Amino acid sequence: MNSSPYDFWLLDLDGTLVDIEQSYIYDVFDDVGRQLNAPFTDREAELLWYGIGEARNDLLAEKGIQQGEFWDVFHEVEQPESRAEATYLYDDATEFVPELDEPVGVVTHCQEYLTGPVLTALDIEDWFDTVVCCTDEIGWKPDPRPVERAMAELGVGHNGHAGVLIGDDPQDIGAAQNAGLDSVHVRRRVYERLDRDLRDEGQFSSMGADRRISSLQEF
Repeated sequence: MNSSPYDFWLLDLDGTLVDIEQSYIYDVFDDVGRQLNAPFTDREAELLWYGIGEARNDLLAEKGIQQGEFWDVFHEVEQPESRAEATYLYDDATEFVPELDEPVGVVTHCQEYLTGPVLTALDIEDWFDTVVCCTDEIGWKPDPRPVERAMAELGVGHNGHAGVLIGDDPQDIGAAQNAGLDSVHVRRRVYERLDRDLRDEGQFSSMGADRRISSLQEF
């Protein structure tokens, strides 16, 4: 890619480069709901899966479910092979990422035991020079530590290189800004499920990002 504005690129994974078949989301949360004795509607399943803003935490609090208990059950239910089979690439990601000449990394909340099979199934492992999966030890976006870890692994950490982090969630935007990077919000299909005032004029319209795009090809 010619005339790149950045020396390196960091990207979120789920909801930014890849997405999941809707039926998989509903099936997973049918199982999670049964184990928690708290059934979820399809819309609630989507809010829990994508977790835009505080939607996930608010819904769990409304149902009286502790976050730790929720994640324990969720990780027990979700299986790497099934997750990988249900995951697909966004078309613009396929056209954009392989053409980048600069170092490229992923910073994701998706856990390593799930991320690896997804990248392998989609045959995109060689797209990235580093992949950082957030943990309690590494930190969770918007904490800048996972971003700074990726930068260090790329050799571009706070040494004059200009970089960007692209994501679909406020946590991505916050992590970019906290790490001193440009922040780009890519709006995906999940925003069609938000109330119109939030989607078009409210807190999710740009998330305070430096730039808002609907496709990676806008670069």
